Amino acid sequence: MVKFAANLSMLYTEHGFLDRFQAAAEDGFKGVEFMFPYAWPAHELAARLRGCGLAQALFNAPPGREDAGERGLACLPGRQAEFRDGIERALEYAEALSCPRVHVMAGLAPQGADRARLRETYVGNLAWAAQAAVKAGRDVLMEPINTRDIPGYFLNRQADAHAIAEEVGAPNLRVQMDLYHCQIVEGDLEMRIRQYLPTGRVGHIQIAGVPARHEPDDGEVNYPHLFKVLDELGYDGWIGCEYRPANGTRAGLGWLRSARAAGLGA
Repeated sequence: MVKFAANLSMLYTEHGFLDRFQAAAEDGFKGVEFMFPYAWPAHELAARLRGCGLAQALFNAPPGREDAGERGLACLPGRQAEFRDGIERALEYAEALSCPRVHVMAGLAPQGADRARLRETYVGNLAWAAQAAVKAGRDVLMEPINTRDIPGYFLNRQADAHAIAEEVGAPNLRVQMDLYHCQIVEGDLEMRIRQYLPTGRVGHIQIAGVPARHEPDDGEVNYPHLFKVLDELGYDGWIGCEYRPANGTRAGLGWLRSARAAGLGA
């Protein structure tokens, strides 16, 4: 049975951020994820998790200069020292939140840059991050993201992410398979799941309706069917609910109630 984690950066925005933990717990979520925790003390977030009986499934390493629109540093030559500082900070938060995995954003490819050099930098940074994280008992994740939502994002396709994971060879470097992004870039979701899940390199899955990124029951993707496929293949990780509610979070949870009623999710 698949298990769902509420993405608190997108869900429950009717509440202040620290109050979203309780709202998610009241709706039966057992886990949460969010993008960036660094605006809040780690001990405060840990207290919210404990008080609400929630597990922290995932968060992102620092993205670089957010005010400048940066979306990660991993592929950017010359920023390695800043990248490593960010990973160390993320691992400190992961320890405090008992979070087993951290997503490392690839970053935006500078216009006209040599992609071979960007890839070399990316691979080297991921290898360093995986080595640092394994000492802390954490996984490092990379996520292919579509260039409609984030123009210029360096990593876009599942095959590229899995090739890098295989090249680095670290067992704790894994792929975050966001089915929303995958549908936009590649489609054929069931076959992608059947291709990549048995490799053991998929460390986390996320969902949203396509194309508008609303609830999973809005749009072209048959998520109930995909939940059955994931269950059939024995996926026991989290599914992050990273979507923008169309008309309020709680009002849009009919898809979750239906999944639970059908025995497809917890």
